[in-house]
Amino acid sequence: MNTMHRETDIMPNSLMILPAADKTQIRLVRIPPDFEGQEAYRHVTRLIAQVEEQHPGYAWDDVLAMLEDHGFEAVDFQLGPALD
Repeated sequence: MNTMHRETDIMPNSLMILPAADKTQIRLVRIPPDFEGQEAYRHVTRLIAQVEEQHPGYAWDDVLAMLEDHGFEAVDFQLGPALD
């Protein structure tokens, strides 16, 4: 559902999928309300690059901690079964 707040034109509960080659590593995060889509994507990309530089051998928890420090939230989800 794509509902917009008329006063701000910001979608409530905007989400971002963080893709991964291994489908068990796909993550979903809630975007803070003060970010717009493209801006949020660029910001997350920079944050992940920062974690990669500072923590070689990093894990999802390292990335999540950085994202949470910037207002993003992990969202639990269930990836559906393959349709093939």
